[in-house]
Amino acid sequence: MTAFRARSALFMPASNARAIDKARGLSCDVVIVDLEDAVAPETKPAARGAAVAAMDLGFGDRRQAIRINGLDTEWSVDDAAAVRDSRADAVVVPKVSSADDLAAARALLGEDGPPIWAMIETCAAILALPAIAAATGPTRTELLIAGTNDLAKDMRCRPGVDREPLLPALAAIVTAGRAAGILVLDGVCNAIDDPARLAAECAQGAVYGFDGKTLIHPSQIKVANRAFGPSPAEIAWAERIISAFADPANADRGAIRLDGEMIERLHLAEAERIVGLATRAPANAGAQGKGG
Repeated sequence: MTAFRARSALFMPASNARAIDKARGLSCDVVIVDLEDAVAPETKPAARGAAVAAMDLGFGDRRQAIRINGLDTEWSVDDAAAVRDSRADAVVVPKVSSADDLAAARALLGEDGPPIWAMIETCAAILALPAIAAATGPTRTELLIAGTNDLAKDMRCRPGVDREPLLPALAAIVTAGRAAGILVLDGVCNAIDDPARLAAECAQGAVYGFDGKTLIHPSQIKVANRAFGPSPAEIAWAERIISAFADPANADRGAIRLDGEMIERLHLAEAERIVGLATRAPANAGAQGKGG
C-alpha cells in the first residue's frame, strides 16, 4: 500500500492567499490547493499561477497536491500543463468516471508527472470501480477520494446525518482502493459548525476502512486526526502482538494464543501497520515528489 499518512486532507482555495499561508501552520497531514469548485471561472488563470507558487513555497512536512478542473472543462489542459512541472506531490483529478479518464489524465500530466489522486463522485464511477482499480498501477494513481457531494447530486439522493444512501458506494470505493493497494479518503463534511456531525462522519468513515477524510475548514482537522489515527489501546494491542511473534519460541508458528485469543500472522501484519501509522511522519514518509 502507498506509504504515507493522510488522516486529514484540507482543501484550500487557490485564490485565497491568506488561507494558503495559514495552512502552513496547521496540523493536517495533506493540503490540497483547489482550482476547481472553490475558484470562480474568471479567476481560474490567476489561481493556477497561485497554486503553482504555493507548491514552490511548500507546506513543511505535509503532502501537497493541486486539484485541477475536470477533464471535460476548458481549463483542464492548461491546469495539467502548469501542474505537470510543479512541486506538487500529486494532482487531484475530479470526476474520474472510467479507466479511460485515468489514462487521459496521465497523458495530460506526462509519464513523469505527479501521481494522480482520483475523485470518485459519479454513478458511472461507482459502476466502473473494478476497471478503475485495475488502471491505478499503469496510470500511477495512488489514492481514491470519495466525492460525496457530487455523488449525492448524481444519485439524486438525500443523505442525512447517517449518510445512509451513500453507504454502499462508500464501501465500494474502499473495496476498490484496497484491491488496488492504495489509500482511500472519505468525502467532506459540509457542516462546519456541527462538530458532533463531523465526529460521527469521521467515526463512520474509520469503521468503513477509510484512511482519512477530506476537509473544508481548519476547525475539522483535530477531529479527523483523532478518528483516523490509531488509539492508545490499538497501539498497545499491536505492540503486544509484535512482541509475541518476535519471541524465538514463536518464530515458526502461524498462530499463537495471546490474551485469551487466537492470533494469526494476518493479525501481525495489521499490528505492524498500526504501529507504522503511529510512528510515521505526519504526511511525507519518504520522498516528497518534486517538492523534495
